[in-house]
Amino acid sequence: MAQDNEKDNKTAAGDRARRYTLAGVAIEAPQAAGGLYLVATPIGNLGDISLRALELLAGADLIACEDTRVTRKLTERYGIATRLTAYHEHNAGEARPKLLARLEQGQAVALVSDAGTPLISDPGYRLVREASAAGYPITALPGASAVLAALNLAGLPTDRFFFEGFLPPKHAGRQKRIAMLAAIPATLVLFESGPRLAAALADLADGLGPRPAAICRELTKLHEEIRRADLASLARVYADADAETRGEIVIVVAPPTDDDANADDVDEMLRQALARVSVKDAVGEVALATGRPRREVYQRALALAKNSKDSDGGDGAA
Repeated sequence: MAQDNEKDNKTAAGDRARRYTLAGVAIEAPQAAGGLYLVATPIGNLGDISLRALELLAGADLIACEDTRVTRKLTERYGIATRLTAYHEHNAGEARPKLLARLEQGQAVALVSDAGTPLISDPGYRLVREASAAGYPITALPGASAVLAALNLAGLPTDRFFFEGFLPPKHAGRQKRIAMLAAIPATLVLFESGPRLAAALADLADGLGPRPAAICRELTKLHEEIRRADLASLARVYADADAETRGEIVIVVAPPTDDDANADDVDEMLRQALARVSVKDAVGEVALATGRPRREVYQRALALAKNSKDSDGGDGAA
């Protein structure tokens, strides 16, 4: 605590050297103009930081970060002495007004995440929203992104993609969300934790069928690993207790193929089948005819059956 107070006093006195070190050479950084700076940081390899980011981090008055211990590894690597402060989902309500107060004073505040581009799966957007509403300058310094790195490596279509983030942790919620993702005509990009990877892949294979996919683990790090196969094959690989699942993981899944029946076609086929046979048999017929996953077709059948009952209970209007 005493050390933190000492650092605060030095910063307040303005005697901190604004510089960074590159290849053993100390480089002076100009005082950054007042405003909020959204700074992308490396997703693993600390060499992936940009020169512009180094200059800004050294020239800022404060760096707001998810975990000061993580960001300190970066600042120490490059000899940056700018004060760090924690800003994350658990303290955002208390910390955000303090950051806005610094912006009001004309200070330069850099916002970083533990890895990659801030605001992607973190609470930073609320700070940006309030800073924007107050009229403070906001600048983005682009750089590393696990989403884009995984798309580059997956070998799947990149013209359109949908970033989902993390799927729900529980089985039922995950299945429901996957059923909603099934019709999106774009490559899917998801984050997942190691302990949940096998279960998530099993549900993705069940809900999306045999789509091509890639598991990108520990991107840019020493033990980077990319596995490419269909979802069912990947689910089997990671169901093995010996499969390596440590580290940061990105899942990339191919979009539906052009010859897949669209949602309206599936609904119409289900309506016709449900008029003749049971839900179970109708689902089997339509899944076989369209190549769509049984679970996806089953979810559509339940929705149609519910809508039909609701209509029957109405006033008889067409």
